[in-house]
Amino acid sequence: MADVAQSRKRKSAPMTTLRANPIVLISSTTSPELWSHPTLDLFQSPVEIITPQKALLFTSPSTFGEAFDDDDRPVPTSTSELPDIRQWTMAFATNFLEIIAGRRQPAQLATRCHRVIYNSLVSQSGSVKEIGRIRKIHQDFPLDGLCESTITVRFGERVRALVIRAEGINGQWLCTAVRLL
Repeated sequence: MADVAQSRKRKSAPMTTLRANPIVLISSTTSPELWSHPTLDLFQSPVEIITPQKALLFTSPSTFGEAFDDDDRPVPTSTSELPDIRQWTMAFATNFLEIIAGRRQPAQLATRCHRVIYNSLVSQSGSVKEIGRIRKIHQDFPLDGLCESTITVRFGERVRALVIRAEGINGQWLCTAVRLL
């Protein structure tokens, strides 16, 4: 009952409202300083279109210390002129994992990797007990014609990383570094 009586007292009390500054309308004839205010950005300045820079083609392919005549020197190739690197990496990684598990002959990757890499692959053949399963492939292109891939591979309960560096040489991808970490 006391609450009802207090609420009745409040209703009967006169209320006063304070009015702050009245709203002022600004016409288009006002000074330009008001129209250049950041909240009134009606006309934006033209956006400068920046074209992305084309990647630089690497000029010195991996030679592993070999000397070449001028006509036999490896010629770097642009990524746009090479086959799809994602399919190439998937096929190379699958073949590599089968070779180190002893289920495939190393000669099947002889044309896809440098001679030095191929010799190390022959020595690694059969060094792992099971074939790893590819989980994810991450690729980076530091320069045009270069691809560095990191592949996560599951061996039973263990996850390892396979890193591959491929260079575009003489119109094809060539593996110049591969390592299972």
